[in-house]
Amino acid sequence: MFPALSVALSALSANSTAIDVVGNNLANLNTTGYKDTSVSFQDMMSQSLGVGANAAQTGMGVGQVQTLTNYTQGNLQTTNGPTDAAIQGTGFFVVQSPSTNQTLYTRDGSFQLDASGNLVTGGGQFVQGWPAVNGTANPNGPVENLSVPLGTVDPATATTTMSINVNLNSQSASGAAFSAPVQVIDSQGQSHTLTVNFTNTGVNAWTYDVQVPAADLPAQASTSLTTGTMTFDGNGNLLTPASTTDPQTISIPNLADGASAMSIAWSLYGSGGAATITQNAQASGLGNATQNGVGAGQISGVSLQKGGLLVASYSNGKQVTIGQLAMASIPNPESLSSVGDNNLQASAATGTISVGGANTGGRGQIVAGQLESSTVDMATEFTNLLAYERSYQAASKVITTSDQLLQQTINLVPNS
Repeated sequence: MFPALSVALSALSANSTAIDVVGNNLANLNTTGYKDTSVSFQDMMSQSLGVGANAAQTGMGVGQVQTLTNYTQGNLQTTNGPTDAAIQGTGFFVVQSPSTNQTLYTRDGSFQLDASGNLVTGGGQFVQGWPAVNGTANPNGPVENLSVPLGTVDPATATTTMSINVNLNSQSASGAAFSAPVQVIDSQGQSHTLTVNFTNTGVNAWTYDVQVPAADLPAQASTSLTTGTMTFDGNGNLLTPASTTDPQTISIPNLADGASAMSIAWSLYGSGGAATITQNAQASGLGNATQNGVGAGQISGVSLQKGGLLVASYSNGKQVTIGQLAMASIPNPESLSSVGDNNLQASAATGTISVGGANTGGRGQIVAGQLESSTVDMATEFTNLLAYERSYQAASKVITTSDQLLQQTINLVPNS
């Protein structure tokens, strides 16, 4: 009777643990990046009854259950969170505990910025990667905490090139004028309006004069920056200045705000060789005007992009890569141990971990604006729960029956 009690008790313990595992799976049904855990039962060694070829064996029960984490791909859910990211494929994000400096791993990419500009997980762990230098990250170097330089100013970039698309009315009378304004930026980020004044001087002939407001210049300085002539053929195509002399140089030697001297290349021809100034029998008009200067700007937003690039957007319209997320390739992820906050740590059984960029070395792709859902299937878990419950009830019945038989056996002994 006693072996039966021991066997049944081992079954109760094993099924109780299995029910705990199912309960944990169901509790993490909506946990980002959670991987479903399955249970494996193993029998214990048998006891031989008798000797020889016909010796019987009786089992000693069920051993300690084993758990296995199934690292299958979870569904990706779009969140549009600027710093949310998911891994499509194998691999883990690399994070560091601020309290122990221990390197941890996670599939949960619900990142955010803390008060100091550090990119952190929901549990406050520092996200690891490679800071960018001049907009380029080196994924071959050592990883470190990724942070955003909050409050820094992106310096102004002075205008060095400009272009305007203009049509001049071929039916204009001699002396008719048309003006095209262009906004340019000096080295201090100040905007100045240059005005290109076109004046008809005859058939297919115009002059131009580029002016700057007197208030933008030191006292007594000439507001005329450069002048020239333009001629067109019978089809309205620009003849002179010819493309061989393009671009025209506009110089501003001094500015009232103390900014550096400016030298602007005014391109009269596009990259394909077509002139940006035409003469047709239509009203004179300005199309688009372009220039490459930008004013100073501060960080107005931060976002993760495909591949794990961390990009800062500035108020002046510039976007600059400030870092890249690191990814870990782990050959046997089942050996990782959970430490809470959706983080995992390597164990003695974990193979060599390789850290590199997304989509390299067998690592998956980092998808921005999405999160990976839990792989727990509710229907499967409820089916397992029912099976473990029935097994537990059966083991309980064995204990009850064994106890009854034991009592009957004790009652066979005569009272002394």
